[in-house]
Amino acid sequence: MKHHTFLSSKSTAGTPEWMAPEVLRNEPANEKCDVYSFGVILWELVTLRIPWKGLNPMQVVGAVGFQNRRLEIPEDVDPTVAQIIRECWQTEPHLRPSFAQLMSQLRRLQRL
Repeated sequence: MKHHTFLSSKSTAGTPEWMAPEVLRNEPANEKCDVYSFGVILWELVTLRIPWKGLNPMQVVGAVGFQNRRLEIPEDVDPTVAQIIRECWQTEPHLRPSFAQLMSQLRRLQRL
């Protein structure tokens, strides 16, 4: 399903529903921004929902980038997966896991 929510600036382009808060604020970006986006994709996979449905792109920018809001994780989501998502969505990028750490966590889940 294609969304018409493409956001672009001199330094950034993409869809705000999947962007890290610091990217939405046009701050420096690194791998940890991709970790945040991965958390949104993981949320989509476990909820089968569209992120921020009902909000327009500018509302998403305000909610995520400036009000520090995050998507709601339903209570029926596996607690380990919910924790991984929350870690990906840490406000401070340096607190988010690396992709190597995420792979380790996901491999452990695979063995359960």
